[in-house]
Amino acid sequence: MPNPTAAMLTIGDEILSGRTRDSNMPHLAQALAAAGIDLREARTVPDVAAEIVAAVNALRARYDHVFTSGGIGPTHDDITADCIAAAFGVGIDVRADARAILATNYSNPEVELNPARLRMARIPVGATLIDNPVSKAPGFTLGNVHVMAGVPEVFQAMAAGLVPTLAGGAPLLSATVRAMHPEGLLAEPLGALAAAHPDVAIGCYPFNRGGVFGANVVLRSTDAAALTAAERGLAAALDALAARTG
Repeated sequence: MPNPTAAMLTIGDEILSGRTRDSNMPHLAQALAAAGIDLREARTVPDVAAEIVAAVNALRARYDHVFTSGGIGPTHDDITADCIAAAFGVGIDVRADARAILATNYSNPEVELNPARLRMARIPVGATLIDNPVSKAPGFTLGNVHVMAGVPEVFQAMAAGLVPTLAGGAPLLSATVRAMHPEGLLAEPLGALAAAHPDVAIGCYPFNRGGVFGANVVLRSTDAAALTAAERGLAAALDALAARTG
């Protein structure tokens, strides 16, 4: 049976402007790979409601899981929760359990939980909460969409609690081999290797070290035996290439 599939939707003008580097997608990709959930697509959209809603609806129809990052804070441009509610056609309001969790983060919640902070307790109808052990403000899951914070420390903590609860498949295994040949020489043997091992994804990532060209060849598969066979085939291909090129 194939692994469940997933997409990630990163939300925020700061990512698209280049002011903030996204570290959440690589972190999620690794967590999902270990859980046997295949991350198939990643998108980034601005803080524009229509674009967020359209992306959520497109992705949730195509994949088993959608993970969002960003836009659930207390400021005016944090509109993700409203957009998720709109995408599903449900209402949204401050929810008692989310407010109670948020209140534990303040010494005097009746004063400190101002209207801006209460925005972080607004949860779409029908959603379940995602725990936030870092700053308390919860994320939430509605349908197959998991809504999480953009701050990397908080995102990672939410993912650590959420991902293990999801049904997965076979973990993605990988092996990396450094080949001291330029891509132009590696292309033919790697093409043959890919054809001979269709159950293994083969990537070639070139580098230049002090004027010496080479590439890291990465093999990925959920089948350990297939991965081992491809590793052996790659070793043989590199030996043959070295003998041919002297």
